[in-house]
Amino acid sequence: MFSAVVETRRGVLRRALTAWAGSSAGVPLLIGTVRASGFPPIAVWKDANCGCCEGWVRHMRQAGFNVMVRDTDNMEVVKRARGVPDSLWSCHTAVIEGYVIEGHVPSTDVVRLLEERPMAKGLAVPGMPASAPGMEQSGEPYSVVLFGAPDGERTYAKH
Repeated sequence: MFSAVVETRRGVLRRALTAWAGSSAGVPLLIGTVRASGFPPIAVWKDANCGCCEGWVRHMRQAGFNVMVRDTDNMEVVKRARGVPDSLWSCHTAVIEGYVIEGHVPSTDVVRLLEERPMAKGLAVPGMPASAPGMEQSGEPYSVVLFGAPDGERTYAKH
């Protein structure tokens, strides 16, 4: 009987990295390479003069993301093109692996999104909560919203 084996890209990559790391040439480079390229690239659109957006970009880079920044003077066009509901708007918009990340979403929630892969458009932290990554003031609780899902918007995480 014929048996087909289906393997994910992650499985192929894991096997290739394991084989590569097993060679004496790959070991010294593996430690720095995996952290730098462990996540898919994330594109961020923001206003050139927004300091809190820069803070969020730093937060994502410190978490190991390869962040590509695109300054724009018309964020409304960016948000509308990506289907972000007006009620969820924040100061910057990002895209990673087809998901939209609106506002100051913590890197841990982006990682969870990439692991779970829910049927949704993306995640949002509406407004600019003071204690969200990039804002750097403690004490203000906030929620991360999953939006564009078949069953509507819902709270994805609370911080």
